[in-house]
Amino acid sequence: MRADELKNLQAPLKQAYRDTPERAVITLHASGTLGEGIACSVATSKAMIEAGLHPATGGDGSFACSGDMLLEALAACAGVTLKAVATAVEIPLRGGTVQAEGDLDFRGTLGVAKDAPVGFRAIRLRFDLDTDASEDQLATLLKLTERYCVVLQTISQPPQLEAKISSKAAAQ
Repeated sequence: MRADELKNLQAPLKQAYRDTPERAVITLHASGTLGEGIACSVATSKAMIEAGLHPATGGDGSFACSGDMLLEALAACAGVTLKAVATAVEIPLRGGTVQAEGDLDFRGTLGVAKDAPVGFRAIRLRFDLDTDASEDQLATLLKLTERYCVVLQTISQPPQLEAKISSKAAAQ
């Protein structure tokens, strides 16, 4: 896709969102079904993913790990955002890779050490690009990718979060 094609594709959306900001607020959904053992099946738009315990918490490695899925979502979002930004500012890319990695201390999630965090304590995102772009162009590309990547921004500036449980009483 060329820059003018992307601009033409997005121009009516941008104008509609400027004219009617509430049209830009869309609720995305994800749902899962609790499975056998310690597993949860999550439907994606492309496939069903069954998540379970990571081997570091007692899993056998046969299920997807939700921590890996978070990093995969970050890599995917950052890659799409980088490509869109490169297209919009006309930085030619011949190819490249995106890598997301994070450090977890499993003592936290297993309740072994109260001072160990539950969750990632560090996440690193790296792009290796095949391009002739200048250092200034690459700096701009990274800055704009960080600015507009939904998953990166959500992780770096967590939104308001609410969790609830409801229960269906057993039939009597």
